[in-house]
Amino acid sequence: MNEVFVYSIIMLLGVFVASCSQILLKKAADNKHKNALAEYLNARVIAAYAMFFVSALVGMYVLRYIPLSLAPILESSAYVFVAVLSYCILKERTLKRNLFGIGLIITGTIVFVL
Repeated sequence: MNEVFVYSIIMLLGVFVASCSQILLKKAADNKHKNALAEYLNARVIAAYAMFFVSALVGMYVLRYIPLSLAPILESSAYVFVAVLSYCILKERTLKRNLFGIGLIITGTIVFVL
């Protein structure tokens, strides 16, 4: 298997982890907390920032092995991941213009890869 392909998949997994952490932060923000300190020092927030950190480390590691021109294309998949996760987990409605934008992102990624 092509080395760039393998590291691209690893980067996509890192982007997915970052997207999951954003959903986790949103869920944490929806909860009521007894004080300001508890709002920032709770398990969900700490876990979400740990996930962000791991995602950043994965991204920096992968940049050694993939072309720099490919990185922003892979990072743009976060918009798709967040939209899908928001719909599935948070039960948020997706507007037609959001779906159009997601379609453009997917189309642009496919065109770039080909």
